[in-house]
Amino acid sequence: MITITLPDGAKREYPAPLTVAEVAASIGTGLAKAALGGRVGTGDASKLVDTSYLIEADSPLAIVTDKDADGLEMIRHSTAHLLAYAVKELFPEAQVTIGPVIENGFFYDFSYKRPFTPDDLVAIEAKMTELAKKDEKVQRRVLPRDEAVEYFKGLGENYKAEIIASIPEGQEVSLYREGAFEDLCRGPHVPSTGKLKFFKLMKVAGAYWRGDHRNEMLQRIYGTAWASKEALQQYLTMLEEAEKRDHRRLGKDLDLFHIDEHSPGTVFWHPKGWTIWQEVEQYMRRVYRENGYQEVKGPQILDQGLWEKTGHWDKYRENMFVTESEKRDYALKPMNCPGHILIFKQGIKSYRDLPLRYGEFGQCHRNEPTGGLHGIMRVRGFTQDDGHIFCTEDQIEAEVVAFTKLLQKVYADFGFSDIIYKLSTRPEKRIGTEESWDRAEAALAKGLQASNCDFEYLPGEGAFYGPKIEYTLKDALGRPWQCGTIQIDPNLPERLDADFVGEDGQRHRPLMLHRAIVGSLERFIGILIEQHAGAMPVWLAPTQVVVASITDAQADYVHEVVKALQKQGVRVSADLRNEKITYKIREHSLQKVPFILVVGDKEKASGAVAVRARGQQDLGVMSLADFQLKLAGDIAART
Repeated sequence: MITITLPDGAKREYPAPLTVAEVAASIGTGLAKAALGGRVGTGDASKLVDTSYLIEADSPLAIVTDKDADGLEMIRHSTAHLLAYAVKELFPEAQVTIGPVIENGFFYDFSYKRPFTPDDLVAIEAKMTELAKKDEKVQRRVLPRDEAVEYFKGLGENYKAEIIASIPEGQEVSLYREGAFEDLCRGPHVPSTGKLKFFKLMKVAGAYWRGDHRNEMLQRIYGTAWASKEALQQYLTMLEEAEKRDHRRLGKDLDLFHIDEHSPGTVFWHPKGWTIWQEVEQYMRRVYRENGYQEVKGPQILDQGLWEKTGHWDKYRENMFVTESEKRDYALKPMNCPGHILIFKQGIKSYRDLPLRYGEFGQCHRNEPTGGLHGIMRVRGFTQDDGHIFCTEDQIEAEVVAFTKLLQKVYADFGFSDIIYKLSTRPEKRIGTEESWDRAEAALAKGLQASNCDFEYLPGEGAFYGPKIEYTLKDALGRPWQCGTIQIDPNLPERLDADFVGEDGQRHRPLMLHRAIVGSLERFIGILIEQHAGAMPVWLAPTQVVVASITDAQADYVHEVVKALQKQGVRVSADLRNEKITYKIREHSLQKVPFILVVGDKEKASGAVAVRARGQQDLGVMSLADFQLKLAGDIAART
C-alpha cells in the first residue's frame, strides 16, 4: 500500500504506485482538472514535480494549482517553452538557447539572422495563443547525455547540444515535448498547453551567450504570464503607472539630473536634483548625530596591498577601478569598510568605547557592466549612508533592536510603511565555527523578534563570514526595493588586525556590523522620485513655493512675500512674467511645486495670498502669517 499524506494531515491509501494526477483525480474531478503539478515531501527536502510523476513510496503530497506560488512558477516556465515553440514555428532557422522564469515572467534567448521586430512579437504572441488552444499534452522523457547531444545536433540546435555536453559524462537529461517542439529542461511543466491562457510578450533585448561579452549577442524575448486575466491586466496597469513614474523621464522633465556619455554610470546633478540630495543627506546626518554615530570620512583611493589583505583584490578585482602613481598600484574604493577599520585602529580602544558607531557618506566606485546601468538606480559612482558598528558579541542584539527602530523611523519619514524583513543564514562555504554561527544567527533573530518584526529565513544566503538581515521596503506600486541591511562580520577585523582592550586587560577582536539604511543615495533618490511620481513631499521638494503675480502692479508685494518666506528657510521663487495667471499655474503644476501663491490687488491690499496646493486644490485666501504656519507644520510633519 502507498500512503499519501495531504497538507491538512488527511491520509489516503492506494494499492499500488500512482501519479500525482491520479491522486488528484481520486480526491475530486475539480482538483483533477485544476492540478498543474505536485509538491512531494516536506520542507527543504520537498520537490516540485509534474502531474505525471509516479509516487512509489509513502509520501506527503500537496497538489499544486494556479492558486499556488508554485503553480504560477510552472505556468511561467511552461509559457517560456510555448514562446520557443512559437518562434520555431514561425522562424524555423532560429536556434533556441535558454529560457528561465524571472520575477513576474520569463524570457527566452534566441540566435537568429536578423533582429526581431515589434511586428514579429505580435505574430509570435498570436502563434503562442494558437498553440495553447490546441491543448497539446506536455510529455517528459529521459535520454543519456551523449544521445541527447547527438539528438539536438541533428535538429541543428547547437546551443542546446553545447549545454548538454557541459554536463558530466554518464548522466541523463530530461526533455519535454509539446506537439512538434521538444526542449531540454529539468521541469516540471504544466500537463498541457491549454493551461497557458494569460500571457503577453513585453520586449526584445540583447544578451550575450552565457553572459560572456566575448560570445555571440543573442536576442532575448521577455514575457509575462499569470494565472488569471485580472492578474495579467493588473500587472500591465502597474507597468503603465511605473512608466509614468520612471525616474529617468521625471529626472529630465523636472530638470533634476542627467547621465552623460562623457562619464557613463555617474550622475550630473542639476540644482533642483542636488537640492533633493542635500535634504536627504542632511536628514541622514541628523539621524547619525541623534543616534550615537560619529561621522568620519575616508580617502577615495587606497593601496592595492590593503585590498589584498581584505580579500577584495582576489574576489572583486574586476569590479574595481585601478590607478597607479610612482610605480605603486591603487584602487578606487568600492566600499567603505576597510577605511573605517583603519580609523578604528588609530589609538588604543577599550571595551568601554564599545559599541563604537562610525557613519560616512562615502563615495564609492564599482565597474558595473554597461548593460547593467540603469539611470541613477544602478551606477558606477555612488554615495552610501554607510555605517559600521564595532561591538562585542553580547551587544549585537541590542544594536539590532536600536538599528531596526531607527530604520523604521527613517523609512516612515520618507513615506514608506511596508517593510519586509529577511534573515540570511550560513552558506555552504563559510568560515568560523558552527557555535559562532549559531550565536550570530540567534542574535539577529532575537533582535528582530524583540522589534516585533515578522521575518523569513533565507537559508544559505549569508556572506561567507557572517549572517545578515535585509530590510526591503515596498513602494506605492507594491514593488520591493532592498535598501537596508545589518550584517555581522568577524572577518575584516581579523584580516586587518583590529582589537580592543577587554575588561580582563587582554586584547580582543571586535565584531564589525555593516549597516546601511538608505544604501546608495543615488538609488534611494531614484526610488523616492518613483514613489512620489516626482511630486516630492514639501520638505523634500526642490522648490516648495512659487509666488505668482497677476499683473505687474503686484511685483513689490511678491518680493515682500518671497523675502518673508526665505527668512523662514523656505525654498521659494517669484514668477513676475508677463503671462496669464492660468499659464503660470499650469506650468508650475507640471513642475509639481507643492504650493503656488497667487497675488492680485486684493491680496496685496490685505496682506494675504491665494493658496493653490498641488493637485489642483484651491485652499482659498489666507493671511501670509497663516500660510507660513501651515507650511511650517507640513515641513515639520514631513507630509
